[in-house]
Amino acid sequence: MPNFLSIAQIVLATLLAGAILMQSRGSGLSSVFGGESTFYHTRRGIENIIFWATIVLAILFVAASVASFLI
Repeated sequence: MPNFLSIAQIVLATLLAGAILMQSRGSGLSSVFGGESTFYHTRRGIENIIFWATIVLAILFVAASVASFLI
């Protein structure tokens, strides 16, 4: 069981990092040179799916970490 939890943590961490990186809003170096985007917009389509997938992956990662600690 501990081997399964370790593998699950690695997979979840990789997926979580990928989901977080996919959420970039184009704020790279443009904010350094004064190009700020301060307008509000709602998440639609794939952006909303990635947002909720990130939340679910984070919860699963924390649950796997706690389970790994307790076992």
